[in-house]
Amino acid sequence: MSLLTLREFGVARHQCDVLRNVELTIDSGEMVGIIGPNGAGKTTLMRGALGLLAHRGESSLAAMTPRERGRAVAWMPQAREIAWPVDVETLVMLGRSPHMGLGRRPTKTDHDAVARALDRMDLTGLRSRTATQLSGGEQARVLIARALAQDTPLLMADEPIAGLDPAHQIATMQEFASLASEGRSVVVSLHDLGLAARHCTRLIVVDKGRVVADGTPVDVLTQELIRDTFGISAFVQTTPEGLVVQPMGVVP
Repeated sequence: MSLLTLREFGVARHQCDVLRNVELTIDSGEMVGIIGPNGAGKTTLMRGALGLLAHRGESSLAAMTPRERGRAVAWMPQAREIAWPVDVETLVMLGRSPHMGLGRRPTKTDHDAVARALDRMDLTGLRSRTATQLSGGEQARVLIARALAQDTPLLMADEPIAGLDPAHQIATMQEFASLASEGRSVVVSLHDLGLAARHCTRLIVVDKGRVVADGTPVDVLTQELIRDTFGISAFVQTTPEGLVVQPMGVVP
């Protein structure tokens, strides 16, 4: 089942194309990484697809009403500021808002969804802590948990593992992959090519406002593409445990 469709999709700012001629479909059960250099258009692609930026062409998500979209996709932006000194469980419960409606109290279904999200992000022991008093990495995990609690068919996250320690980076990517194995889909923008290669089933490469590659990590992450897109050399090898990609140096 298609969870996101973009057709002849583009975004312009100040009459300058930031993103153009994007054609893609995200189906159920995919773990999709969006990769590319800084300024390539990764965030613009995600925000535009959600209807958060003016765009041209078709986006199936942008065409929905806000309530429909809140039940179809959970969105985690790069900005991670937590404004209110509420406890972690209360903050994660905000992810249930599209399902609860105005003024409705949380049901057992809502509490169960929050408990699963806290467990998945290793936050059960912090559920009563004030969110604003946590470390930056812990706050990032709380916001991911809020998105997970929304319990939508599609999760979109912009650089969700930035600032996490290596163990929690890997654990988060594993949880995202687990969601995909359960039939949901996850779309994440990433800078870590090694984690993208290991945990994503599909990679979309964006460069200079265009999708320049779309396929499995083995097909996409060639030394040539890495050199031409990122300006670096890389060690790339398929091993018994999967594809290994290690950036090595900047190409002169």
